[in-house]
Amino acid sequence: MAQKARKDRAKANAAALTNLHTGTLIVNILFVLSNFIFRKRSILIYVILSIPSFICEYILESSGRPKYDPSTKALQNAGEDLSAPGLTEYMFDVIWVTWASVVLVILFGNWGWLLWSVVPAYGAFKGYGLLGAARGMAGIQGQQPGTAEPVAGNRKQRRAA
Repeated sequence: MAQKARKDRAKANAAALTNLHTGTLIVNILFVLSNFIFRKRSILIYVILSIPSFICEYILESSGRPKYDPSTKALQNAGEDLSAPGLTEYMFDVIWVTWASVVLVILFGNWGWLLWSVVPAYGAFKGYGLLGAARGMAGIQGQQPGTAEPVAGNRKQRRAA
């Protein structure tokens, strides 16, 4: 049963990576062609803002690609689950926002790169929420058992206070 789950994850990861690489290839070829054929766009901004996407794609490829034994073709490692929430999901988001920005740049010019500012803004938003949660947990751990509020007594004591 566990072997079937590993094979299913390997198949899903391979399909996701193939789709990811195909999409990246299409979007980047469209940008290069439109840059040389129609209008000149900033290649420097394109390279700088595409680097995070390429790094995320490389990390997803290296961690998610299934590994097979070269001699027996048996599955050795199914790779990390690429449908997992968290950092993996955030890396896919970076790639997709970069694709959307490149398409906007193709259609509307260099102003399309402004969409890419969503990535650090979203990261700051999530980081602030994480920081608030960490402070809340630190506050809970920092309380001493003796400093807790006294348990309310009977009704007469509460009225007197």
